[in-house]
Amino acid sequence: MKETLLEELKTLLNEDSIRYNEPMSKHTTFRIGGNAAVMVFPKTVEEISALLKWKEENQVPFVTVGNGSNLLVSDKGFDGVVMKLQSNFNEIKMEPDGKITAQAGCSLYKLALFARQHGLSGLEFAGGIPGTVGGAVRMNAGAYDGEMSQVIEQVVALDGNGNRKVFSKEECRFGYRRSIIKEEEYYVVEAVFQLAKGEHDAIKEKQEGFDRLRRQKQPLEFPSAGSTFKRPQGYFAGKLIQDAGLRGYQVGGAAVSEKHCGFVINKEKATAKEVMQVIQDVQSEVQKQFGVTLEMEVEKIGDFT
Repeated sequence: MKETLLEELKTLLNEDSIRYNEPMSKHTTFRIGGNAAVMVFPKTVEEISALLKWKEENQVPFVTVGNGSNLLVSDKGFDGVVMKLQSNFNEIKMEPDGKITAQAGCSLYKLALFARQHGLSGLEFAGGIPGTVGGAVRMNAGAYDGEMSQVIEQVVALDGNGNRKVFSKEECRFGYRRSIIKEEEYYVVEAVFQLAKGEHDAIKEKQEGFDRLRRQKQPLEFPSAGSTFKRPQGYFAGKLIQDAGLRGYQVGGAAVSEKHCGFVINKEKATAKEVMQVIQDVQSEVQKQFGVTLEMEVEKIGDFT
């Protein structure tokens, strides 16, 4: 990045909110990725708004991350600004009407636990998803027949110029792993959740049941980005990959999980290039054998050419 842009950036944030040449491997659950030219940790909505206006005016490459649980960052890193909200924007509060408001950087585990402690049901499915509210809203994250669209009441977001916008549930236009937030590149600030009253013990039992299933069926012992592929209509990605004979298929340190074929894992200090090779080989073989196109659920950041 140009030195003039970096100097301008320092006028928007305190020096302790800016890091240079930050390894993205430290900020993704894949534990993979080169350096971000700049990583910023804004502390207020006003700072986020100012950052967005600045990046738009200067056409600076810009991405935002939470827990980095659905990302694959290039080995070349990212020659731009990465905004991380998890460190500062993670507050949750009960509203007088019984609804919950959570900031974008709040972990789904923390949110689900908070709901349970207040006897509110509906977020049990989310407790084991290793993401944040912002990312989960953006992609309508889900598991075990639950998804964010079922519990969202309202979303507060900023557009690319830093202007505030409030979305109702209907205005979010949720679909399978998509929303207007993702399609039109809004930046989530907070979300309001409408949940049902329930019994603490029953909520806890359901949540712990989902956690046991995850440990039994998912390769949690290896770094990954969760489910690598979206569910193709009428099929299950993991079953297709298994039936294609690709269980355990490995390129370098990246592999198809033997425990759950829908996961590509960082088995042995994998590079992003190796992960992408496994993904492309899986896509090619499944297409060849079954005529089914597997679409990546994991999002890429940086140059993969």
